[in-house]
Order: sequence, then structure tokens, then C-alpha cells
Amino acid sequence: MSIRTEELLLNVGPQHPSTHGVFRIVVKLDGEIITQADPVMGYLHRGTEKLAEDLTYTQIIPYTDRMDYVSAMTNNYVLVHAVEKLMQLEIPERAEFLRLIVMELQRIASHMVWWGTYLLDIGAMSPFLYAFRDREIIINLFNELCGARLTYNYMRVGGVKWDAPEGWIQKVRDFIPYMRDKLEEYNDLVSGNEIFLARIKGIGKYDAETAIAYGLSGANLRCTGVDWDLRKTQPYSLYNRFEFDVPVRTGGDCYDRYLLRLEEIRQSLRILEQAVEQFPAEGEIMGKAPRVIRPPEGEVYAAIESPRGEIGCYIVSKGKDKPYRLKFRRPSFVNLQILPKLLVGESMTNLITILGGVDIVVGEVDC
Repeated sequence: MSIRTEELLLNVGPQHPSTHGVFRIVVKLDGEIITQADPVMGYLHRGTEKLAEDLTYTQIIPYTDRMDYVSAMTNNYVLVHAVEKLMQLEIPERAEFLRLIVMELQRIASHMVWWGTYLLDIGAMSPFLYAFRDREIIINLFNELCGARLTYNYMRVGGVKWDAPEGWIQKVRDFIPYMRDKLEEYNDLVSGNEIFLARIKGIGKYDAETAIAYGLSGANLRCTGVDWDLRKTQPYSLYNRFEFDVPVRTGGDCYDRYLLRLEEIRQSLRILEQAVEQFPAEGEIMGKAPRVIRPPEGEVYAAIESPRGEIGCYIVSKGKDKPYRLKFRRPSFVNLQILPKLLVGESMTNLITILGGVDIVVGEVDC
């Protein structure tokens, strides 16, 4: 005998584990089972791409900070990298080392925000406190380097705005073994916990064909067995100088995405270890960029591996000091598209598990 239930329309949000209050998903329920899911965006629309048409290239940099404010350094870089590619600028080695170091520190800090907030949302308080305690070390390093804790405005076309202060590289060197030890503590605390495994193993599963069809990138793609990381496949900056592995798993579920992000922290520490040892003792931090940036007429697309996947910047230049057109390829916006497919047929108890497992930072959805 089947029990007939009445369909229920439920608003989840506007909310989000990382950027509270900017994302809403409307779900249709049959009892506890989701039969339809419609993501709703636009609560934090900034008009960044349109505003950029009336800003000089240097003035656009602070706007990139705010697209994804737990990964501001990588957003800074993708813009200046695109402009430099169009202008064919040569970047001083010391500046490029500083860029790479801050981007890998940012990757670690971003994954720690994800780790802490994800576990908080599925019921664990302590990991959130540990993650933010250790992330604070990176934030303090950034504060020493550029005077900001969240939105850095650090990169410049041709280099970086500030050199590393005395003793800063040594502090980064000291952070590496500390973070390795803490990462093992994270694993001991959470990764084998029976309740945690029951909440995320086998949930939000998809295969490589589906991931590619939806344009997923980052851990959301590599969890299906696809070995694709732009630092390796299309090297930029100084990444081709360093030895590191691209973590790949084949399960395609929330658990694999969880393990991948922890392993990515390990690989970032490995890159940092090599970078601080090879860091030039002296050198310029700005290349021969003109005072007013005027890229030649043309168009360019530059893409890098952000903590959330491929972030790209497309610029159309008419040879003026402001772009004719600027477009960002935001990884979370693309990753978001698979949510309805993952949620339909799942129970409501798995909604937050899947949402956080996809690692969506909606701040950069609404550019």
C-alpha cells in the first residue's frame, strides 16, 4: 500500500555556507525526497564586467578581490596575467616568485575555509575553529605583505605592488611544517569518523562524462578520474619549475572531493617548500610596464587554476587605457549548473552535503 503525499515547494535560503545570504534554491519535495531543484542567483550582483569598461586596468584589480573574497590573490592574478599576455610583458623573476607564493598560500587558506564551513554545516563545530585558527597565520602573512586581510589589491600589470618585508619568506618557510602537522590532525579528527563517512560517502555522485558535459573544473572534475590542472596542463607563472602532483580520484562523490582538497593542500605546501628555497635574494618587483596601461588592439583569454577550478579572463582591447569588453569565466558559476541533477532524487538531509561538496562560493557567481 502506497501513501499519497502532497507536493511541497520549499525555499532554501537566501543563504550559503561561505557567502551568507546571496544564494537561494527552490526545491520541490515529495515527502523528504527532492523532485525538482531550481538555483536562484542575483542577490549580490555587482556588475563588475560592465563597470570595467569605464575603469583603467589598474582600477579593475580591486574589483577582482571581491569576486571571490576567500581567493582574492588568484583573482588578482588572472586579470593582470591576461593583460600581460596581450601586451607580451616580461615579468621579473622575484615578482613572479612572490605571485606564485601568495597564490599557493591563498589556495591553502581557501580550502581551509571550505573544510571548516563544510563540516560546520553538516554538524561538527571543532573543525571550523581549528581551520580558522590555522588560516589566521596565512591572513597575517598577507597583512604583513600588503596591509590587508581579505581583499588585497596586490598584483599589478608587470609585477606586484609591494616587495616581501624582511623575514617574511622565513615565516612562510616556518609555516610549511606547521601546516603539514595540522593537516594530519585534521585527518585524524574527521576523515575516518563513522558519522562523517555516513553523511558524505556515495552522496552527490557523477561520472567523468557528466563532469565534462557540465564544464566542471577543479576538484569537481578531478574527482571523476580526469587529470586536469592548468598549472600542469597549461603552465603559467613559474609552475613548470616545481615538482608537484595533481591529485585525482575516481569515485566522483562528496567524499572524494573532500579528500582531494586536503591533498591539494599537501601539494601546495610542496610547491611552497620549493619556492621559498629558490626565492631570489634580490631583484625587481615590477617589469617595464608603462605608467598608463594601454594594451594593443586585439583580444585575449587567460585561464588559471583557482581553488575552485578554472577561472578565466577574456579581454577585448581597442588600444585604449580601458577595456572595450571584459568577461570572467567564474568556476563556481559553472560548477553550480550540476546542482539540480545531483539533488533530484535525494532526500533533504543531503542537500547541504551536496551543496558544500560542490564547493560553491556564490560571491563570484554574481559578477
